[in-house]
Amino acid sequence: MNGVNDPLLFIKDIKPGLKNLNVVFIVLEIGRVTKTKDGHEVRSCKVADKTGSITISVWDEIGGLIQPGDIIRLTRGYASMWKGCLTLYTGRGGELQKIGDLGTVQAAAMRASIYYYPGNHHPDLEEPSSLGV
Repeated sequence: MNGVNDPLLFIKDIKPGLKNLNVVFIVLEIGRVTKTKDGHEVRSCKVADKTGSITISVWDEIGGLIQPGDIIRLTRGYASMWKGCLTLYTGRGGELQKIGDLGTVQAAAMRASIYYYPGNHHPDLEEPSSLGV
């Protein structure tokens, strides 16, 4: 059981310590790659839905596949604080699955609306059903 049919959580409702999270979001920007001592690649990506934005930490190959504008479903994720920032992670047995693509132009526009106009929402992310889930 991978949690695909579990209810989706909005980003505004994510709190540190929550587990088994299922979230659909758009990727706004990809952070630079950092390497761990044991050679893993880690990227911190800014992602958002209609209710807000959050950072997700993405490890290794999957981080190289994610692009701004991708609509992603996270299953079995968890949230915790890292360096004072609420961060999402893929939990054990969880996954990130691309389910759509808004493109980089729309991602840039959405990023601007979130950063500069916090009350604005992107119509393509109004309801999970509009994403075909």
